[in-house]
Amino acid sequence: MTDSDHPVPPVVASMAERAAEAQHATWISVLVNLMMTVLQLLVGWLAHSQSLVAHGLHSFSDLLSDFLVIYASRQSAQPADREHPYGHARVETAATLILGASLALIGGGILWQSGMRLQHVEALPPIEMWAFWVAVITVLAKEGLYHYLIRVAERQRSQLLIANALHTRADAASALVVVVGIGGALLGWAFLDLLAAALMGFMILRMGAVLAWGALKELIDTGLDEAQVAAIRQTLRTTPGVLGLHALRTRRMAHQALVDAHVQVDARISVSEGHRIAESVRARVLDAHPEVLDVLVHIDPENDAGSDVAVVRLPGRAMVLQELAPLLLDLPEPEKLVLHYLGGRIEVEVFFPSGFFADGEMVQKAALRFAGFADSHPEIRRISLNCSFAPKQCA
Repeated sequence: MTDSDHPVPPVVASMAERAAEAQHATWISVLVNLMMTVLQLLVGWLAHSQSLVAHGLHSFSDLLSDFLVIYASRQSAQPADREHPYGHARVETAATLILGASLALIGGGILWQSGMRLQHVEALPPIEMWAFWVAVITVLAKEGLYHYLIRVAERQRSQLLIANALHTRADAASALVVVVGIGGALLGWAFLDLLAAALMGFMILRMGAVLAWGALKELIDTGLDEAQVAAIRQTLRTTPGVLGLHALRTRRMAHQALVDAHVQVDARISVSEGHRIAESVRARVLDAHPEVLDVLVHIDPENDAGSDVAVVRLPGRAMVLQELAPLLLDLPEPEKLVLHYLGGRIEVEVFFPSGFFADGEMVQKAALRFAGFADSHPEIRRISLNCSFAPKQCA
C-alpha cells in the first residue's frame, strides 16, 4: 500500500486561495440578500402582500446560509492535522446538510401558513402596487447573483457553493411566482398572492430536502457516480505494469473524492518494483481526475478476492525457514531465500553461491531432497535451486 508523500505547502496555499475566493463571493451574496430581505419584508408588510413577506423570509434564510458558507469555507481550508488526517473538507458537507434541513423547515412553515390564510381570503387587505415592482426588482437581483455565484462554484467544484447558487436561482424563480401572484391579486384575484406564497414554500421545501439528502449520502460514504468510477477504472487498468483490477472503492469528500484500489501485478517482480507501479497508478489517477484528492493503492500478486484469509493462515518466513533448516545442514549457506504466496500455497526459491553448482552430484542430491520435501508438505508447492550470479556462471 502507498501513502501520500507529497509536500503540504502547495496544497495549503491552494486551499487558502479557494477559501478566499469563496468568502469574497459569499460576502457579495450577503450584501444583496441583506438589502433584499429588508426591502421585501418592509414593503410586503406595508403593501399587504403575503407572498412578498414570505419571499422576504426566504431571502433572510439566504442570508443565514451565506454566513454558514463563510464559516464552512474557512473551516474546510484548514490543513490536515492529527485529529483530521483527511483535512476538514467534510465541514462543507455538514454545512450543506444543515442548510438543506433549514430550508426544508422554512419551506414547510411558509406552505403551512399560506394554507391557513387561504381559508380566510375575504379578510385580507388589498395589495398595493409598489409590492409588484419590488417583486420584479427581486427577480432581477437574484438572477444576476445566481450567475455570478455559479461561475465561482463550478470553478472551485464546491458542492456547498453550488448549493448556495442553486438556492439563489430558486429564490429568483420563486420571486417570479410572487410577481405573478401579486399581479393577479392587483387584478382582483386576491387568493393568487397566497397561492404564490404556498407554491414558493413548496419549492423551498423540495430544494432543502434534495440538498440535505445529497449531503447525507456523502456523510455515509456513498460512492461516485457510474461514469466517474468507469473513467477512474480505465485509468487504473491502462497503467503500465497493472495486469488486473479486482477492487475499486470511491467516496466523496465535499468537492473532492477518495479512491481505494486493489491492482494485480506480476507475482515475480520485487517489492520495490511493485511499489513503483503503485506510485505510478496513484500519479496517473491524480493527474487524469482533478476531483480526486488521494488514491490508496493495494498491490496484489494475483486476483486474491476473497482469499485473504487463506493467505494469512499459511506459515510465515520464520516457520518456513525452521522447517527447511534440516535440509540445509550439509549445504553452503544460501545467499537469499524468496517466498511466493500464490494460489493458497508457498513456492520457495533458494539462491546459492555459484561455486555450489560446480558440483553436479551435490546439486542433484539437494534437488531431489528438496523435491521430496515439497511433495510431502501440504502448504509448499515447490522448491527451486538458483544461482545468485549471472546465468552463464551457473551449471
